[in-house]
Amino acid sequence: MDELSLEIQVQTLPNNPGVYQYYDKNSKLLYVGKAKNLKKRVSSYFNKDHKSYKTTSMVKKIAKIKHIVVNSESDALLLENNLIKKHQPRYNVLLRDDKTFPWLCIKNERFPRIFPTRRVIKDGSEYFGPYTNFKTVNTLLELIKDLYPLRTCNLKLSQENIESGKFKVCLEYHLGNCLGPCEDLQSHEEYQQNIKKIRAIIKGDFKDSLDAFKKEMHAYAENLQFEKAHEIKEKIEVLENYQARTTIVNPKVNNVDVFSIISDESSGYINFLQLKRGAIVRSHTIELKKKLDETDEELLELAITEIRQTFQSISREIYAPFKVNVGENIKVTVPKLGDKKAILDLSLRNAKQFRQETFKQMKIVDPDRHTNRIMAQMKKDLRLSEEPRHIECFDNSNIQGTNPVAACVVFKNGKPSKKDYRKFNIKTVDGPDDFASMEEVVYRRYKRLLEEGQDLPQLIVIDGGKGQLSSALKALDKLGLRGKIAIVGIAKRLEEIFYPGDKYPLYIDKKSESLKIIQQLRNEAHRFGITFHRNKRSKSALGTELETIPGIGEKTALELLKHFRSVKKIKNATLEEIEEVIGKAKGKIIYNYYQNNS
Repeated sequence: MDELSLEIQVQTLPNNPGVYQYYDKNSKLLYVGKAKNLKKRVSSYFNKDHKSYKTTSMVKKIAKIKHIVVNSESDALLLENNLIKKHQPRYNVLLRDDKTFPWLCIKNERFPRIFPTRRVIKDGSEYFGPYTNFKTVNTLLELIKDLYPLRTCNLKLSQENIESGKFKVCLEYHLGNCLGPCEDLQSHEEYQQNIKKIRAIIKGDFKDSLDAFKKEMHAYAENLQFEKAHEIKEKIEVLENYQARTTIVNPKVNNVDVFSIISDESSGYINFLQLKRGAIVRSHTIELKKKLDETDEELLELAITEIRQTFQSISREIYAPFKVNVGENIKVTVPKLGDKKAILDLSLRNAKQFRQETFKQMKIVDPDRHTNRIMAQMKKDLRLSEEPRHIECFDNSNIQGTNPVAACVVFKNGKPSKKDYRKFNIKTVDGPDDFASMEEVVYRRYKRLLEEGQDLPQLIVIDGGKGQLSSALKALDKLGLRGKIAIVGIAKRLEEIFYPGDKYPLYIDKKSESLKIIQQLRNEAHRFGITFHRNKRSKSALGTELETIPGIGEKTALELLKHFRSVKKIKNATLEEIEEVIGKAKGKIIYNYYQNNS
């Protein structure tokens, strides 16, 4: 596709949290921003007048919009920070490296201290975060301090120094904030056990702590100490919103390139995330057209080489969903769980999002190409010999055994063709018999198409399981059409696709467009059939109640129902009220009939 208009780019953005990037016509980055909802936030730039001259000037220069989808608003904030520092866009406030987000450090010591820091130093210490504000960090530290008293001094508490009596307890010990490991009043084993529990709390496992806070809050409230109760409530809210892990910045993952792929019948979509010093600094997604049914492995290997050259990447490690051959000097890791898998999942999510937006844009800009792609995908998914450009779907409607009818809806090129819809009154079947009714309507439909020389469909869909499918096949046998038209049945419960002669059904991916079109067909046939059935039942009820009265026809009955809304109200109406609607002569007939039969 050619360069898309800004309107289409905005229209097809997702409603997810993420980061957006504005580029000018020369592909120069103008601005990086974060959003809780990408579509709403970006749309706001183009839907209103801006007070700031700079903002107005920037919007006029925007030619292309890129975005990265993330899991949360906090992740969006962190990613925005990384990208601004890395690329320093013209219209962003300049961020210095010393103005970074806070981390929580468990120091690599015999009796570890725990404290907040903005600097990550590779000295064997553990770092958790980063956090988007110090409020979360301070609440966590207060919680930890309340539960597990820890030392705050920076003394070198080696076993030799403690045994020699080099240190004395300080005020923190007397205040109950420390248990005195400096004088061997707390053992190394006990201290380490506390650190283990604290580590679990920082990682997000603090259910017991939350329960204790809630009990404390309720106790304060019962004693009418509402200010203290509110303080505890604020701590609970911060902890409940606390995220233990983020995929955006992770000190355990150093310089690495992350690649993922999702493909369909015609293309592969490859996303690239670049991490430097543990932070995501770039996201880029490309589409590769298939020429000879290339595998995902072939497409990904080609894309990795091209993307790494484009962005001049020198990373010696790659994360990928499967093993790829990209050179002897590059380590390929296939993450299965943990932090590395979370980063790979984020990459895959962005590849899927790009594919979805490409389809939306294609549908607007090039509807024929969009249709061709869907038809090719349906042919593959449903194991057909040709593309199902013309599909017909049948549904029986016979509620409570009355007024049996059937409906046939027609889709052409994946869209409803309502002028070709047909409805059937069941003529040869007595009573509720879905199988016999299906056989009748399928036979009548294609007998007529053959007689009139009209085009037959490439695919027939039967709403029902094996029984209805078998009945439809009998009709095709009579007409000599079996094997000439593909036919499947779709069962409602598990969306199973049944084929003639196959013992086991086919299960199509629940998110596939092929299944969505089959479901749309089935739902449309059901809607069309139910509407016809209701109309027929209404007319039947009308006939038994009013049209059987001598001297009263359909037109008069409809006038009465239109005015009174129900037969019951007609029965209870006065002579004058009825005469006012249909005149004196017919009014008297209706009134006398219900008076004599009441």
